[in-house]
Amino acid sequence: MSNKPKLFAAILAALSLSACAGMSQRDANTITGAAIGGIAGSILTGGSGVGTVGGAAVGGVIGNQIRRR
Repeated sequence: MSNKPKLFAAILAALSLSACAGMSQRDANTITGAAIGGIAGSILTGGSGVGTVGGAAVGGVIGNQIRRR
């Protein structure tokens, strides 16, 4: 079995994290919330596209409203 998928995933994760370097905390929270909401929506609706998009929208709004103190 090849290690290429693991290497690709590691590179993708590193690039994704570095892309958030110039963002405000609110922007990063919005993106994180949208990602988590999209995954949750997909799981809860059995992979429905509408559930995924709806979950991402709700998660993005919640992430946008979270403030670190």
